Amino acid sequence: MILHGYWRSGAAYRTRIALNLKGLSYSQQGVDLRTGAQRSEAFVALNPQGMVPALEVDGAVLTQSPAILEWLEETHPVPALLPADSMERAHVRAMAALIGCDIHPLNNLRVGKALRETFGADQAAVDAWAARWILPGFEALEALVGRRGGGWCFGDTATLADCYLIPQIYSARRFNVALDAFPRLLAIDAEAGRHPAFISAHPDNQPDADG
Repeated sequence: MILHGYWRSGAAYRTRIALNLKGLSYSQQGVDLRTGAQRSEAFVALNPQGMVPALEVDGAVLTQSPAILEWLEETHPVPALLPADSMERAHVRAMAALIGCDIHPLNNLRVGKALRETFGADQAAVDAWAARWILPGFEALEALVGRRGGGWCFGDTATLADCYLIPQIYSARRFNVALDAFPRLLAIDAEAGRHPAFISAHPDNQPDADG
């Protein structure tokens, strides 16, 4: 497998976590979103949307991290990142979607670029914009983890929800969002900081990371 991604992309980050948790081997091809590499002819031939991640596997190219993570779960079911019970699976997917649908898309690189170029936002304004969406989402997730967490977002093992959470916490820190109000989420982040799969997936540990 070849993972095309950008070291600081939250969507690529969550994909790396899932691949690592599954114990799968993959190589990486960096796509520097800052320089527009995602719009190159070669990359658009792989992913017409011109976004990361893209996963080359068995002669096919998979795009969109939610689809990639679900494919990984279906084709490499052990260790499981979704519970066996259908209701519990729905709860985990809801946690993941809370981040993937309602938080992350509003504070990714292209949104920040649009805020700066179209509306003249400075970094403080971009940080405030990110916090506007991260904080209410984390408030809800903190409550959900209080109901269903057991060391991780759901239960006592890492699930797809944790694959989404840890990159979003990383992003929140980049935008200077105060996280003291979310002790449960910070405890999960600390646990991930001791887990080899999460450590290996961290942006700073990627081959295309800034030196």
